[in-house]
Amino acid sequence: MNTASNVLIVDDEDLLRDHLAQAITMLGHKATTAPNGEAALQQAVASPPDVIFLDCAMPDMDGFEVLRALQSRPETGHIPVVMISGHDSSDAVRHCIESGADDYLLKPLDIDMVKARLYGCLKRKRRHDQESHVYSRVQAQYSQLEYCLREQLEETSRAQLATIFALSKLAESRDPETGQHLERMREYCRALLVYLSKDPRFANVVTESFINVVYQASPLHDIGKVGIPDHVLLKPGRLTPEEHDIIKTHTTIGAETLRHVDRQFPGSGFLKVGIQIAQSHHERWDGAGYPEGLSGTTIPLSARVLAVGDVYDALTSKRCYKEAFTHERSREIIVEGSGTAFDPDIVEAFLAIEDEFRGIRRDLAAD
Repeated sequence: MNTASNVLIVDDEDLLRDHLAQAITMLGHKATTAPNGEAALQQAVASPPDVIFLDCAMPDMDGFEVLRALQSRPETGHIPVVMISGHDSSDAVRHCIESGADDYLLKPLDIDMVKARLYGCLKRKRRHDQESHVYSRVQAQYSQLEYCLREQLEETSRAQLATIFALSKLAESRDPETGQHLERMREYCRALLVYLSKDPRFANVVTESFINVVYQASPLHDIGKVGIPDHVLLKPGRLTPEEHDIIKTHTTIGAETLRHVDRQFPGSGFLKVGIQIAQSHHERWDGAGYPEGLSGTTIPLSARVLAVGDVYDALTSKRCYKEAFTHERSREIIVEGSGTAFDPDIVEAFLAIEDEFRGIRRDLAAD
């Protein structure tokens, strides 16, 4: 052992303490001493030694109490401890080892035995330090890898969301009169949900995570329109009952398309909310909507929220068969639909933040 180590000697007998300290020094190591358990604990915590030689029998706080205290602290629990005792019996040795000591030294002290015990403990201490160092390096590397993976996953997620949004925009592009509709829908949904999150009735459901998922999934609501023939989707005028039935299928087309993706890549909350929104955003509170005729709270909350934003956006947008309605007229229509077309709580939220809706409509107006 060429590297000098720090050794703490704890004994209430001055003569033994000094004798052992001298022996440790002669072996090329630094020795510090403590006359009792309390002083030993203070020194060990302030400046953790490499090895502790600890007398079993001391007044006030014996060696076993000190040992337990050392083992209970993260700063000192790993330090090898050699118990010193005047009792030469197998029971005494077993009691020391079972208590957690690393070795045992019998009085009167023999320099060769001191050396053997010291070097055995130093080997264990250095092995522990090396393992701790390796573990720390591995943990640091793992943390770095975890960070990189998280960044990569977030980047992948952003790319996937961008791709999905682009596909949604592709569906939207087939209807040239709805410029920035998807962007407005995201903002309408978020504004309504942020307001609802402050209501104790919704607080457990409308979490920050839920708001973010609905915000990201809302552009999927009309993705099923890619399956609607042009002569129906782009017809410049009112639809016949048969054509209207065809238009209605965009809800089931969109939902089934997303279910197919979800079956291949299960576990995505984003897709599950997207399915709800695509399928149910034309359901009505009174059960007169489509495709399933759901009513009340059997309609997913995400779809109930989006329905208000979707109708508001349709009312305030110009169509080939109508001019854009004013905010005030659109507001009247939504209020009239409370309890029939729309969830009354969502309408109440809309009225509370109608200025936000007006601002979103203005800031994200069609090009």
